[in-house]
Amino acid sequence: MSSPRLIAFYLPQFHPIPENDAWWGKGFTEWINVAKARPLFAGHYQPHLPADLGFYDLRLPEARQAQADLARQYGIHGFCYHHYWFHGRRILERPFDEVLASDRPDFPFCLSWANENWTRTWDGLDDQVLLAQTYSEEDDRAHIRWLCNAFRDERYIRVEGKPLFLVYRAASLPEARRTTAIWREEAAKLGVGELFLVRVESNFAGERGDPRPLGFDAAVEFQPDALTLHQLRKGFELSAELPADRRWHSSEDELWFSYPEVVDAMLRRPSVNYPRFPGVSPGWDNTPRRGAGGAGIRDATPADYERWLRRVLDECNALENANEFVFINAWNEWAEGCHLEPCQQWGRAYLEATARALASISK
Repeated sequence: MSSPRLIAFYLPQFHPIPENDAWWGKGFTEWINVAKARPLFAGHYQPHLPADLGFYDLRLPEARQAQADLARQYGIHGFCYHHYWFHGRRILERPFDEVLASDRPDFPFCLSWANENWTRTWDGLDDQVLLAQTYSEEDDRAHIRWLCNAFRDERYIRVEGKPLFLVYRAASLPEARRTTAIWREEAAKLGVGELFLVRVESNFAGERGDPRPLGFDAAVEFQPDALTLHQLRKGFELSAELPADRRWHSSEDELWFSYPEVVDAMLRRPSVNYPRFPGVSPGWDNTPRRGAGGAGIRDATPADYERWLRRVLDECNALENANEFVFINAWNEWAEGCHLEPCQQWGRAYLEATARALASISK
């Protein structure tokens, strides 16, 4: 039996692209939103400003190598790159393409398809769509053929030898079983072998429950689980299956949660009767993107993050599952206030907490 391994979600939007130049202005990257953020109330931690790695540009191999070196130093097993595919059109692809082509950094990775609309409000819903997500059988085949190039890489993360691939909004697939069947068929034809397909339990209606009827092998938590928190505020008891809400919040008094409240709620949730990888998050705050209309988690500390991660790792270890992963959201979601990368307020404290939590299960 091996210890659970940590995979951190990784955002590639820290370099300019033509689409963002057109939508947001010349030279836009995620750092623009990060740097202009301001506190909205007493004690509100904003802006989150980078420390050790600075305002990096992901077109630089040195920046990507520094990220991997830092992650490895503190026990992160690999990155899960957000992957953007719009019926054959890819965006924000350069960092990952260069990782794949150069064999550097020598650091494990997998992919998560962010299959939602690209919108002006950064929420993936139907308002103010900048780039729409569409589906077809032809595109399913084209997509998996491209993905197999990544799956063949020796660094690609596998479960029992099967490449691990995530879909952020599986319920949005018009015929999920057809899509997953095509992917498995094409991967076998191309010599990649079996796939391990994972449905992400995101904060959208219909994205919870057993993923196997949709053709997936397992689910993964995408923390923080705002849907569960919102339902608790409405008075529902904790259960494996909660009524689905479309949005994170519905009224002004439900915009914010305290981080200890989040941790306590997540640790009290019952287990599910289907395969699911757990997740944790060092925080969440989307006000850099959404301003005063944003929402989030306040009072996050490395100590409470470590408490959460330790408990999750202990529970995974008790399962005696050699293929267990824990997903951290995220490595570098700076404009959503969830990042393990060092910031000017906390330095490397979240990374140090990660290392301590890992060390605690190996004793």
